[in-house]
Amino acid sequence: MTDISKETLLEMYKRMNEARSFEEKVSYFFARGMVHGTTHLSVGEEASGVASCMALNSDDLITSTHRGHSQVIGKGIDLNKMMAELLGKYTGYCKGKGGSMHIADVEAGNLGANGVVGGGHGIAVGAALTQQMKKTGKIVLCFFGDGASNEGSFHEALNLASVWKLPVIFYCENNLYGMSVPIEKSMNIKDIAKRADSYGIPGYIVDGNDAVAVYNTVKEASEYVRSGKGPVLIESKTYRWLGHSKSDAQIYRSKEEVEEWKKKCPIKRFRKYMLENNIATEEELDTIEKNARQAIEDAVEFANNSPNPPIETVTEDVYA
Repeated sequence: MTDISKETLLEMYKRMNEARSFEEKVSYFFARGMVHGTTHLSVGEEASGVASCMALNSDDLITSTHRGHSQVIGKGIDLNKMMAELLGKYTGYCKGKGGSMHIADVEAGNLGANGVVGGGHGIAVGAALTQQMKKTGKIVLCFFGDGASNEGSFHEALNLASVWKLPVIFYCENNLYGMSVPIEKSMNIKDIAKRADSYGIPGYIVDGNDAVAVYNTVKEASEYVRSGKGPVLIESKTYRWLGHSKSDAQIYRSKEEVEEWKKKCPIKRFRKYMLENNIATEEELDTIEKNARQAIEDAVEFANNSPNPPIETVTEDVYA
């Protein structure tokens, strides 16, 4: 087990709270028609997305998913630019043209979210090959969901990365449902991590609602991958509290099931861990929570005060 510094733990708690507050604010905006398009919220998955990224080196790379807000906040994204992007403003990461599913910050190692299920697999393998050939010492963390593990891209990516011993961590956030399909109806195995055996690579299973366990698992995996031994597959078992997207009526699962998972809230669990282990006081954690909520309000103010994209930029950054 990695000895995690107090500074790192408190920063992790801050980013998890920022992720929760960000998602709640975006949900509020969508309910009132203030944000167009669609979005996939990660409320309940904060430990999985944030702690995994924080276990990386700051210059390592990630590929994100359509449910990627917690992931990129874990990577240390600028909340102002992210909120501006969702509100379609020119100061956003994609100048207001990408929206929720296309947040990217290549200079900071975030190679982009992806609206295509499993779309990050090939990108991550290509990025990992680049790191290997250039001997940068950097690794790639590839996020994807349980549904994406049934895509052909998953198997092709793991096979090639294994054969070439590429420095990539394949990180599956298993939240039990591919849209509305429960995993037991789409695969005949209990643990997705078992699929690592097919490609001769290590497979890890971690409680995705346990921030410390996630951090330690990814830290261990990153050391293995960075040493040149090849890729690993991590299955993070977690749960989304809200629907697949804003239009999801959630008729495929019971309210009782959702409430049971809410009792496993990763933020409350992490707070309890730090209090019981005398890592932080109630006052310290209360302050972090308050500051996280304020950071989101500040991001909203930044976005609201930002200009819309000029009409003359409508054909810029568009490729055919």
